[in-house]
Amino acid sequence: MKNKRASLTIIFFTVFIDLMGFGILIPILPTFASKNLGVSDFGIGVLIAIYSFLQFIFNPILGKLSDKIGRRPVIITSLSFTAVSYIIFSFSTTFWMLFLSRLIAGIGGSNIGVAQAYIADITEKSERSKGMGMIGAAFGLGFVFGPFIGGLLSSYSYMIAGFGAAAFSFTAFLFAIFMLPESIKIKSKEKFKIKLFDFPYAKTILSRPQLGLLVGIFFIIVFSMANIYGTFALLGYKIYHFSDQQNGYLYGIIGIVSAAMQGGMIRFLSNKFEDKTLVISGIIFMMTGLGLLPYGGNFTGLALIAVVPALGTGLLQPVILSMISKVSSDSEQGAVLGLNSSFASFARVLGPLWGGFAFEFIGYQFPFLTGALFTFITLTIVLKYLNKKINN
Repeated sequence: MKNKRASLTIIFFTVFIDLMGFGILIPILPTFASKNLGVSDFGIGVLIAIYSFLQFIFNPILGKLSDKIGRRPVIITSLSFTAVSYIIFSFSTTFWMLFLSRLIAGIGGSNIGVAQAYIADITEKSERSKGMGMIGAAFGLGFVFGPFIGGLLSSYSYMIAGFGAAAFSFTAFLFAIFMLPESIKIKSKEKFKIKLFDFPYAKTILSRPQLGLLVGIFFIIVFSMANIYGTFALLGYKIYHFSDQQNGYLYGIIGIVSAAMQGGMIRFLSNKFEDKTLVISGIIFMMTGLGLLPYGGNFTGLALIAVVPALGTGLLQPVILSMISKVSSDSEQGAVLGLNSSFASFARVLGPLWGGFAFEFIGYQFPFLTGALFTFITLTIVLKYLNKKINN
């Protein structure tokens, strides 16, 4: 038990340190591309989407590879890719250099499913929501400190911000090498084959009623939130004329709320309420918050409203991931969670593309209203089908 707790703590800190680097760039990437490189709003959506597209391709590959050779070597290698991508960002002077940095970052960031599988390896099913909540908390805390640091470093230069992000990812790389133990003793004996996307396996997973429904719900939820990945910073920069530091503060507030929910409150709530109740509550928070975001009016109003969707995603992510893990066999945790992460990454491709297009050509409100609409659609699906599918 002590070894498992130690491993849980170590994977938490590994993900947290890496996400600090990721969080540094989140609020400044859109403004850097817009101000320094003259990239259009839709082009910014492309830069954000290509990162997620690479995750869509590589998440299931790395998930299956980790079932074969272990979680540890996959996590270590991916962290090295991430650090290199931030160095390239620091020297980017053209759209295509920035595009290359996002390509490499997407490959490095494809370890999400592996980290989730690591949690599944070392937790009992009854504790799975809490374990997944720790990963969510690591993400949330990375989004607390990263944007604050990014906003501060960008006041000196965007190059320094990129070096700061690289330093955090390289620290996580060293931390994983020296501290992270392997989580599985018996690796898969199945012959490993690299496929850009395993459509037959995806079809098999989606044909299982319990898994198919949960993966579909997670996909729509992620798409709804991904509409604002690039446009939230643009909303602050172009509509309300916020500085990079102010945008960083907004992302930090979202991270604080998400981390508090996933790192602490979810433990209490998962013991008090059924999974379906938590999912419905999370969707309502998320739908309401997304719909109100473009009408914040000023920094204070936007900050207060941003808390609402952060509560929603803080509830939804660990609970749905836990449900997916519970209905998957122990031997395919890496493959299933990697596939789910791949679908989620594809949602993060479509969301920023639509968000950037809508922001530039339809109106700045539409990325947020689109997210609210699709979240409402998810609510109707959950109310009608979730109980029946999970119980059968």
